[in-house]
Amino acid sequence: MAKSPAPVPNDAPVASDVTASGKGRATPSRAEQEAARKRPLVADTKEAKARARAELAAQREKARVGMAAGDERYLPVRDKGPQRRFARDFVDAGWHLGEGVMPFMVLVIVLTLIPNGFFQYWSFVALWIFILFVIGDMIITSIRVKRAAKAKFGESKVEKGLGWYAAMRTVQMRFMRLPKAQVKRGQYPA
Repeated sequence: MAKSPAPVPNDAPVASDVTASGKGRATPSRAEQEAARKRPLVADTKEAKARARAELAAQREKARVGMAAGDERYLPVRDKGPQRRFARDFVDAGWHLGEGVMPFMVLVIVLTLIPNGFFQYWSFVALWIFILFVIGDMIITSIRVKRAAKAKFGESKVEKGLGWYAAMRTVQMRFMRLPKAQVKRGQYPA
C-alpha cells in the first residue's frame, strides 16, 4: 500500500518565509560563456614575448659558449667527430702562413695609399707571392693531416674532406677560429 507523505511539523519554517539566496546575477548566455573561455593559443602579452626573447637569448649564449669551447653537443655537423677534432688540434698546434694573410693585406692597402708607383706595384707583387706561399702551406698541411689521420684512425676510415677542413682552418687567424683552439702551439695530437 502506498504511504502518504509525512505531515509537516508546525515548528518547521514555511518555504515562503525563507529569503531566497542565489548568486545575485543572471545566468550568462552561451555566447558570453564561450567568449569568456576563449584565449589565444600563443600568449600575446608583452611580458610573454619578453620572457620568450630572454629564454632564446640565453639558449643562444649557451650554444655559443659551448661551440667556442668545442663541446660536441653545440658544434655544427661540419665540426663534429673525433677526426675533425684531430684535424683542428693538428692545425692549432702549428704556425701557418695563412694566419698572416689579413694583416699582410692591411699592410698592402696602406702601401697603396702612398702616391709612389714603386711602392704600389711591389706591394701587390709581394702580396701575390705571399698568397702563393700560403696556398703551398695549405697543401702541405692538408697532406700532413691526412697522413697523420690515416696513421691514427686507419687507412679506410679517414673522412672525406678532412684535408680541406684543416687547410681552411690554417687561413683563419688563431684568435678568430671557431671552435677555439684547445691546444697550445707545439702540442701536436698523438
